[in-house]
Amino acid sequence: MKICGIDEAGKGPVIGPMIIVGAMTDERSIERLKEAGVKDSKLLSPKRREEIYKKITKFLKYKVVKLTPKKIDTYVKDNHLNELEAVKICEIINDLNPDVAIIDCPSPNKKAFKEFVYERIKNKKIKLIVEHKADYKYEIVGAASIIAKVTRDKEVRSIEKKYKISVGSGYPSDPRTAEFIKENWNREDISNIFRKSWQTWRRLKEKSKTKQLKLFYEEDNYEK
Repeated sequence: MKICGIDEAGKGPVIGPMIIVGAMTDERSIERLKEAGVKDSKLLSPKRREEIYKKITKFLKYKVVKLTPKKIDTYVKDNHLNELEAVKICEIINDLNPDVAIIDCPSPNKKAFKEFVYERIKNKKIKLIVEHKADYKYEIVGAASIIAKVTRDKEVRSIEKKYKISVGSGYPSDPRTAEFIKENWNREDISNIFRKSWQTWRRLKEKSKTKQLKLFYEEDNYEK
């Protein structure tokens, strides 16, 4: 029986892509995941994640979906990010075609999320398990979370290397990221790394507009 675990990394950052991963193996190889030390990626250090990633990607079949900031911004104008994630999860399931798909549910409404996915998968015989904290409960989902997190971290490092900048983790709560965005949010040469639909970026843009208007009226009054 083929079992697929699905999880994401980088849903909340204001910088860089979101990564969704489906990792698949048979029942007999679940023990190999345990032996490799697989668990929820958030419980592992970056170094340990890298070590496990190298082990498990040698025997797992997996699919990685990268959602760029532009793709995310375009979609969330009229929809919700959870819906975009669900659409991509369906693509992963249709491509890997497992017997069982275990999804770490991004939505508070597990039932509605499961129904949305089921309606869009081709093979209706696939058993869907949709749970919160699935990356903590199931090794195969933990494996997907590790691959997603390592891939996301590589993407961030690639951004820093390409543009010769330091952006931190990309999360708004990271002081390094917050400072970087404050100083560089309007740089045209790195415009594509930002999620412009995020409040963090939008607030800076609105603040800049307000400041410009204030200067405009001050200059207008001065001329009078």
